[in-house]
Amino acid sequence: MATALDTVSAIERKLAALRLADEGSRLRTNVMTHIAWVPEEWVEAAEDVLAGLAERHPSRTIVLFPQSAGAGLEGKVESESFPMSEGLTICTDTIRIRLHGTSAEHPASVVEPLLVPDLPVFLRWRGVPPFGESAFDELIGVADRLIVDSTEWPGLPKPYARMAEIFDRLAVSDIAWARTSRWRPMLASLWPAIAKVERIKVTGTEAQAQLLAGWLRSRLDRSIGLEHEPSNKLVGVELDGEPAPFPPGDPPIPADLLSDELDKLSRDPVYEAAVIAAV
Repeated sequence: MATALDTVSAIERKLAALRLADEGSRLRTNVMTHIAWVPEEWVEAAEDVLAGLAERHPSRTIVLFPQSAGAGLEGKVESESFPMSEGLTICTDTIRIRLHGTSAEHPASVVEPLLVPDLPVFLRWRGVPPFGESAFDELIGVADRLIVDSTEWPGLPKPYARMAEIFDRLAVSDIAWARTSRWRPMLASLWPAIAKVERIKVTGTEAQAQLLAGWLRSRLDRSIGLEHEPSNKLVGVELDGEPAPFPPGDPPIPADLLSDELDKLSRDPVYEAAVIAAV
């Protein structure tokens, strides 16, 4: 049962008590620490995605909810079990912490004692990151990989310029980029005709349009014009006015997109080049 906790030490004691309570009947295992920074407007969407992850990626999940008012923190620790073969049960922990005042401004002091030693740390940031602010800088300082979804960002492509500044600090994944993964191989298959393209029209989100145009510019190493027709998903691409073939397969669901990014550790130079070219 979840219990309200108001210090990091209390959270650590709760985690220790859960481990002792298992008494060998359940295997408590982690392959990573997964941190999620979730402002209020993203709570429902974040919880929906997290619900589909635990069984595929056993991890210690730390969900941070920044609050502008108050002081200190309020934490809850929950344990989730998944039956495996031969009667074995795998158990993972989810720590939800509401950060108030200075705790929201300096979250690293809360997070660092809760990290699982010697395992990779993934940071999922909902909404546009506050580049240069203490909370963001502290958390990317403890993470091995940052996962964003630039579909959630207003004012594109301008924020991509700030994103490019952190590429040398840690690996970055963009779920908006992952949503173009079926289209890029199809467009590449149009070589050599695509080498002469002067303009691309994308019917999809602003992020998908900017990233596909950036990808094409970076691959061809020259300027390519962009026309964007808004849609909540990527449904069409035209090259110099001619519709491109529709790629096979179905678009992945949100939990699958995040799950795929949690399998990656290295930098993605093709994505980084597309971001830079989008700016």
